[in-house]
Amino acid sequence: MSEQIVIAATSLTAIAIVAFAMLRGWQGWLTLKEHELEQTPGRLREPDTGSALGAARIELSDLKERIRKLEAIASGVDL
Repeated sequence: MSEQIVIAATSLTAIAIVAFAMLRGWQGWLTLKEHELEQTPGRLREPDTGSALGAARIELSDLKERIRKLEAIASGVDL
């Protein structure tokens, strides 16, 4: 019985150490990304061009196509 307790305690300690290391790594990665975002605030904004309008049209046509397919499935038509 004592061997099982030692193995369980060792496993729990190892899991805790790994979890702590992963948490520290995650926090470091988030800090790095925050610094990157602070240094380049202008890159996140899109310039006022027609690309947004074109992307919206493509997305709208994609949604229409999905609706058409769903209506075909609902009516029993095989595409």
